[in-house]
Amino acid sequence: MKKDINIPEVKGVYVAAVKEFNETHRTNDWNAYLVNDTNEPLEMVLIVSKGYNSKQSTSQMRHKLQNLPAKAYAKIEFVEDSVLKLTNEFAVTYFLDGKMYDKKFIFPANSIKDANAGPVPSMLKEGVLAE
Repeated sequence: MKKDINIPEVKGVYVAAVKEFNETHRTNDWNAYLVNDTNEPLEMVLIVSKGYNSKQSTSQMRHKLQNLPAKAYAKIEFVEDSVLKLTNEFAVTYFLDGKMYDKKFIFPANSIKDANAGPVPSMLKEGVLAE
């Protein structure tokens, strides 16, 4: 049955970790963003995130965006420093042109760091892109 479902390949959609200054706490924090670098809006976006390794795991966090416009981005969540040592996974499902897309974006353990930062599409900021 599963082989009969055609889920197209995700292109132009990214999950990025971006380091930003938090005015309230006066700290530099990592935040996860969903980036839509396509020319069409994403509809009914569902995101499930979790962190894990062989010995521990975080609770799953669920997020929903009704619409993410073309060439836009939206903050998913703050990434706590203690989970940077874990593999962080963001399972993203959305509709585009009436078709469902699904992809797991993964930040390997210890990959969210300044040394791995580079340009993030559509954001005009530096960050780390998930695999």
